[in-house]
Amino acid sequence: MPDPITATLKNYRALPKVELHRHLEGTLRLDTMLDIAGQHGITIPADILRLSTLVQMQEEENFSFQTFLSKFNTLRLFYRSPEVIHRITREAIEDAAKDNVKYMELRFTPVALSRAERFPLHDVMDWVITSAQEAAQKYGVIVKLIASVNRHESHELAEQVAWLAAEHKSRGIVAMDLAGNEAEFKSEPFYGVFKEARQAGLHVTIHAGEWGPAANVREAIEELGAERIGHGVRILEDDYVTQLAKERGTAFEVCVTSNYQSGVVPALGLHPLPAMLERGLNITLNTDDPSISRITLSHEYHIACDNLGFSEDTLKQRILAAAQAAFLPDAERERLIGRLKQDLKL
Repeated sequence: MPDPITATLKNYRALPKVELHRHLEGTLRLDTMLDIAGQHGITIPADILRLSTLVQMQEEENFSFQTFLSKFNTLRLFYRSPEVIHRITREAIEDAAKDNVKYMELRFTPVALSRAERFPLHDVMDWVITSAQEAAQKYGVIVKLIASVNRHESHELAEQVAWLAAEHKSRGIVAMDLAGNEAEFKSEPFYGVFKEARQAGLHVTIHAGEWGPAANVREAIEELGAERIGHGVRILEDDYVTQLAKERGTAFEVCVTSNYQSGVVPALGLHPLPAMLERGLNITLNTDDPSISRITLSHEYHIACDNLGFSEDTLKQRILAAAQAAFLPDAERERLIGRLKQDLKL
């Protein structure tokens, strides 16, 4: 008799998916990391289980943003060559395709990818773009890219990334993202950078209201020009900000498992996703860092339905909502929505 969870996941895998919030740096396969370590002499545990404790969340760990972010300290050791960056980009898109993701906006942090070997940011961006284009064609996924910068980095570095992102718009970079430690670093130093990015024709998505208060969501919308909010799960703490986001139609890129593992919510079943939807907020489902969290987007769909009470129809409507929030020209967005409606039998 088949395992019921596996059988259920198989049903969710069959659904066509849209992913708006997935970090390239959080998608590395464990066996790929072992290969890279062997090729480049990186000192790490020699077996997958011990390596997993350094780069993936474990059930016995303290679920906090400090623990979650600590995984990236090890992950940053692996970006040692153009070939590595090509490989992890290709594999991220291949893994999404295996999960029946039809459209994905993959965000990457050029500064993080460049740091281990001090690669020029321009080269890093070119490697990711080239690999993403090739993999998208090979695996039949529509892929757009989002250039991400971190709050703890300087605004001068962010300006360089924004300038390069604008320069590469014609090659699939569609937006800028501000990420990183929201609890300890402000976004105010980046106001000018994101204003310039918007003027250059880039879309804007901002991590806010995850490890910081609802006021950060208001700031993201009003000061940084965010069209979408990464996470935003603390928004219900403030009625004014909730109403603002509802009136603007701001899309929320919610990542349920990540929110649990990073200590934002105390249990999966207590996630505010249903309450956000009930308040009329425009929510979408995403993975954040599938390798760190040891999940796929199918897992997130499973949790939304089995832990949080979503009906199949609600889930399908959220898939369409994600497509509607995609950073695409109108005609391309309508084609994507039409294809999804057909596949979802809506």
